[in-house]
Amino acid sequence: MTTSGELVWLLAAVSRGDHEAFQRLYAATSAKLYGVVLRILRRGDLAEEVLRDTYLRVWRGASEFNPAEATPITWMVAMARNQALDIARKKSNVGMGEEPLGMDSGSDMPEPLVRREMTDDLKRLLACMGNLEEERRRLILLAYYSGWTRDELATRFDKPANTIKTWLRRGLLQVRECLEA
Repeated sequence: MTTSGELVWLLAAVSRGDHEAFQRLYAATSAKLYGVVLRILRRGDLAEEVLRDTYLRVWRGASEFNPAEATPITWMVAMARNQALDIARKKSNVGMGEEPLGMDSGSDMPEPLVRREMTDDLKRLLACMGNLEEERRRLILLAYYSGWTRDELATRFDKPANTIKTWLRRGLLQVRECLEA
């Protein structure tokens, strides 16, 4: 993990046009920024677009960073967050109506839970989520990660809201029992 002091040094190097420092900065911060942006936009394609634009702004504006005003990650998150919020306001199709790309059924692990270094707890959670039926796993991720309401889930899964409520409850109980075992 890169410290705040190292990020300050990397940004200073980036302001001088150091491509290697920029690559190291990207490697150290991109997962965090992508997570912030994905939570706002709920679409991987838009999140990637915002991430690219954010790093372009970092490359061009690194000399404007002032470590006395903010930490590097705070400065970069603010930049990414503001850009994501602007896009979310402009795009009427961003939101609950579309399933996030990370929910692709062909994926081995749901993208919101992918980490470079997984903790033991996260590994156990992933294993327990993997024990759920695919439809129930997707339902739980959409509800608790993406913030979909029961009514939106009912529409998406073509089931009554009460059925969705029951599925969510049973799925969470199954995960909890698995984690406690």
